[in-house]
Amino acid sequence: MEAIPHSPSEGVYPAVSDYVHAMEVRGAERMLFVSGTMGLDPSGVPGSSLEHQLELIWNNLRAILASADMTVDNIVRLTSYLRDASYAGPNAVARVAALGDRLIPTTAIVVQTLSEDWLVEIEVIAVA
Repeated sequence: MEAIPHSPSEGVYPAVSDYVHAMEVRGAERMLFVSGTMGLDPSGVPGSSLEHQLELIWNNLRAILASADMTVDNIVRLTSYLRDASYAGPNAVARVAALGDRLIPTTAIVVQTLSEDWLVEIEVIAVA
């Protein structure tokens, strides 16, 4: 499988440093669509802070991906649902820490979550 980022420099606004406009995937045999994943511990209790919830989310995503013999390196698309716009910065920091140098198309949306205790939810698409 080959993932090719696309961020044209003409005809569209420039991509920021932790973002690409599009990801072309070639030769993928499997696709995994991961539901919105929350910052809950294994017993279903939400993390006590935004940072704790983001840590739990990425741990949960790693476990879900591993169940399909994938890692965060297989993620080609990510959508974050934030309870508050002020969470965008910490969310981006956590994403960059989890993905390292890999740039993928991302979208962050401010929403009212189903529970006040859920501060952020992340869904991904992964391919292999």
